Amino acid sequence: MNLLSQSIAIGPLGLSLGQLLIVFALGVALITGLLLGRRQRLGIGDTLSTLCLVALVGARLVFVARYHQDYAGPLAMLDIRDGGFDLLGGIAAGTAYAAWRLWRQPAQRKALGGALAAGILTWSVTAGTLGLLAGQSRPVPETELTTLAGEAIRLPDLQAAEGQPMVVNLWATWCPPCRREMPVFAEAQRQEGDITFVFLNQGEDPAQVRRFLDHESLALDNLLLDAQLAFGDRVGARAMPTTLFYDADGRLLDTHFGELSRATLNRELERLR
Repeated sequence: MNLLSQSIAIGPLGLSLGQLLIVFALGVALITGLLLGRRQRLGIGDTLSTLCLVALVGARLVFVARYHQDYAGPLAMLDIRDGGFDLLGGIAAGTAYAAWRLWRQPAQRKALGGALAAGILTWSVTAGTLGLLAGQSRPVPETELTTLAGEAIRLPDLQAAEGQPMVVNLWATWCPPCRREMPVFAEAQRQEGDITFVFLNQGEDPAQVRRFLDHESLALDNLLLDAQLAFGDRVGARAMPTTLFYDADGRLLDTHFGELSRATLNRELERLR
């Protein structure tokens, strides 16, 4: 797993390391802007906050425009819990707003320019360092899992038998976003015959899982149990839901922490094909 995608549980809240680094970089930018603007008695906190909002909205709008057919309606498009953002769209929107502010507010150029440079440098150095530490993508772990019937199974063996890309969803019945996204995965499993979907329950017993499936009227293939949370610990997933995307050779291509909609799932599946 990419180190930036590893999740950290803080009480009931789960965050990815990448999200924490973004907050850290923004903090560095705010402090830098405060120090540079102190002599001129300038405050750029509002400008930086607006820039972040513009970038966020731009990233969401571009993503929704690309995958609008996968959303049920306007309300679903507004639900950002699925993590559907287009990175290039966000960068373009943020850059345009920053350029406009630097042009219209010459007095802010030194403080705002320095703050942006500090934030970007902080993100680049920390993210780049973690990327180097992560090295190459890890293969599918050999962790022993069990079926609902109690039979032992390992995911590399399952993928070798299927011979196709594999999506592994780590979930639990007590996790609200896991429950919300499960129908999306069930539909995808029915429609995407060239991709193997695995639903790996974390830490619950077979009876509890069966009750959930019966209550939700879900029929899922490849539903496995990770009773000791060994697989989740091995890939660095300490909060749920987390979904791993492996190519046909068993190499981890991407990780999505948090809830998936049909739109965000389709974006990830495009990378597997």
